[in-house]
Amino acid sequence: MQRNRRYGFTLIELMITVAIIAILATIALPSYQDYVRKGRRADAQSFMQEVVARQQHFLLDRRAYGTDITTATSAGGLGMTIPTNVSSYYGVVIATDNTTAPPSFTLTATPSGNQAYEKCGTLTVDHRGVKTASGSGTCW
Repeated sequence: MQRNRRYGFTLIELMITVAIIAILATIALPSYQDYVRKGRRADAQSFMQEVVARQQHFLLDRRAYGTDITTATSAGGLGMTIPTNVSSYYGVVIATDNTTAPPSFTLTATPSGNQAYEKCGTLTVDHRGVKTASGSGTCW
């Protein structure tokens, strides 16, 4: 006698598999998003360090800091281009005061879009190299 065997999965086996995948995804997705935000923050910090270095060179050449990141150097700016991997997630602005002795500047990167959920918040660095963050945790 031959038995009529059926091959495949039962509905319960399939539902258990779906439940396990859902549990794993619920745990893994937030961790992955935090990891991506941390990478974007590192990109912004790296760019900010480049701007600080350019400002120091500008100060040596002209005895004043550049007043804008993207404006040409002939017009008093730094002549830099903000990379898209930074500008898509952070608004980077510089505030310069060349009327004081010594001159000063503050560079600020404000997260936007999905990056606004980043735990460090707004990143700031000034002419003395003091780095701060509006959020919590080890950000620099």
